[in-house]
Amino acid sequence: MDDEKLIATRESFGNAIVELDNKNIVVLDADLDTATKTKYFAEKYPDRFIEMGISENDMVGTAAGLATAGKIPFASSFASFITGRCYDQIRCSIAYPKLNVKLVGSHYGITVGEDGATHQMLEDISLMRTLPNMTVLCPADDISCKKLVENMAEFDGPVYMRVSRYKTPIIYDEEDKFEIGKGYQIGEGCDATIFATGDVVFECLEAQDTLKEMGINVRICDMYSIKPIDKDLIIKCATETKMLFSVEDHSVIGGLGSAISEILTTDYPKKLIRIGINDEFGRSGRAEDLLKYFKLDHE
Repeated sequence: MDDEKLIATRESFGNAIVELDNKNIVVLDADLDTATKTKYFAEKYPDRFIEMGISENDMVGTAAGLATAGKIPFASSFASFITGRCYDQIRCSIAYPKLNVKLVGSHYGITVGEDGATHQMLEDISLMRTLPNMTVLCPADDISCKKLVENMAEFDGPVYMRVSRYKTPIIYDEEDKFEIGKGYQIGEGCDATIFATGDVVFECLEAQDTLKEMGINVRICDMYSIKPIDKDLIIKCATETKMLFSVEDHSVIGGLGSAISEILTTDYPKKLIRIGINDEFGRSGRAEDLLKYFKLDHE
């Protein structure tokens, strides 16, 4: 783990799509290419980049049309816009016909910071994972994000990935494997399992170290694939550890904790303590201060 180099997963996404070796890939953006980092693709492949302007609904509909013509469109905007403004278009034009469209929602969660409550999307996992045919991903660092972008491009079907503006350390090594439908376990502690996703995974790893000093040994499970979710890993950890927690930069309603609870209630009934945003909107402030305020920091 490289906790000295910090990189936001939005940056990782921008770098990864440039490296995809497939001329059928096209990238669409809604006047946010500097923020979403699709500008890197625009600079290298201007003939396969479409700037849609401030019109996410039109962008999603255009992406659906491109998919019917055999292209692999990556459509990108802020998570609050691409899932909130475009839910009907995503539902009817992408998920229902199961089109091969890749949606990328940047700037999710309270770690958007000073952009404030309207831009701090805390409901996107809930919106996207309830859609039939939709795959939902949320990488924790630079390496996992790049590898999941490769998986998205090869996967046939609609995918939603949330990426963060918040810079976090690199957790993984280049040889680590990431597959859609799997999770990644870090540590073998039996006192508790902490399931986490996205930019708070590193906070959980910090907590893991602190707890170890206190004689409490926990394992961290990075649930980067939220739908499909790693059912076998969840049941394995429920069997092997005394307590279960979920941590997410998202509402506790409908997010990672809810997805894990759905597995536990049907396959291995056990208490899960859900940590996230408790049915409220975010607020403006520095990302570090908001993590502390909403009790999502490692302390």
